Amino acid sequence: MRSKLEPLLELARTLPRDELPRLLGDLAEISATVTARLVAPAAETKHDELLEVLEAAHRLGVSPAYLYRHSRKFPFTRRMGRKLLFSSAALDGWLRKSR
Repeated sequence: MRSKLEPLLELARTLPRDELPRLLGDLAEISATVTARLVAPAAETKHDELLEVLEAAHRLGVSPAYLYRHSRKFPFTRRMGRKLLFSSAALDGWLRKSR
């Protein structure tokens, strides 16, 4: 990692004095970004699968007919041509929020 930062260190040594505040600001932005990533909880990488109407209806506790009629109201609806599918991960998130 240090070898990737060497050009930046050299820039800090040779940059004209009036451009140093800008460099310092850029370095502060980089530092803040790294700090934010370190303190943020690790994001779960969950495999998302597309559910057909019957399975989505079962998980939501509604009828398939209800899903067909109200599919545009749900943010986890996906259309592939004429086929109506539902994002499993988005459906789970929506259920967590709605409870």
